[in-house]
Amino acid sequence: MKKVLLFFIPIMLTLSLAACSSSSKSDEAKISSDNTAEFDSVQDNKVEKSESLALDNNAAQDQALSAEIDVPNQMVIYQADLQLRVKKFEKTLESLEAQVEKYGGYIAESSVSKDGVEQVSGRISVRIPQQNFQSFLHDAEGLAAEVLQRNISGTDVTEEYVDLESRLKSKRVVEERLTSFMEAAQKTEDLLKISADLAAVQEEIETIQGRMKYLENQTSLSTVHISLYENKVIVPNLEDEDLKTWDKTKKQFMKSTNLLLTAISGFIVFLLGNLPILGMIGVIAVIIYFNVKKVIKRKDKE
Repeated sequence: MKKVLLFFIPIMLTLSLAACSSSSKSDEAKISSDNTAEFDSVQDNKVEKSESLALDNNAAQDQALSAEIDVPNQMVIYQADLQLRVKKFEKTLESLEAQVEKYGGYIAESSVSKDGVEQVSGRISVRIPQQNFQSFLHDAEGLAAEVLQRNISGTDVTEEYVDLESRLKSKRVVEERLTSFMEAAQKTEDLLKISADLAAVQEEIETIQGRMKYLENQTSLSTVHISLYENKVIVPNLEDEDLKTWDKTKKQFMKSTNLLLTAISGFIVFLLGNLPILGMIGVIAVIIYFNVKKVIKRKDKE
């Protein structure tokens, strides 16, 4: 019996040691797998947090840009074209110039032309603040004897202006980033490339700003083209010169006297200047006369 026990005791010890070893290995494997899972979970959480922060930053940047964009009211470019027939051209033109000054506008162009003395026409182009546009048109038409034509057009540029302002904000952000990159650049090659990109962005910014200023000017001041026509009826006036009878009589008397003296002077000059020729002609005439007379007497005797 003792021999049997001595035989089985080493075997049992060996089996128990093997079981403990396998159990410890399984526990180590479990611990290792748990640590790996926990590490992966932490890494995933970090990635998700970084992505979330990036998205939040982008969203915040977009929100900031949208908050900075000042969306204006409806922006409309108004233009009007009037053709007016007036009674007195110069007086109407002066009245229009006074109305332009009254409403805070200015004259952009003015021209006057005359077709003989019976027709006078002209064209004036003015810029009027938009809030006074309708009032100025009403007053201008009130100065006319007849409105020949009236055209008004409006172009809505609100969408274009908002788009330009949004693009300007985006370009400003890019400009700031490129400026920071340029300050941090150490290589000459990188510095030159960033400088070229920055110059291109700044040029785009200037183009956008120029277009925005143009739209602001066109919407704040409306343009009005006015053509004026006047047909004059010419009536001959009785001038004071026509009523100076005594002066005209004296003048006519002097003219007649001068004409008579001129005729007498011419006759004397002709007579004295041609006296030799006239003497010869007189002698010949006398000879002819006496010869004819003799011939007549002979015929009477016969």
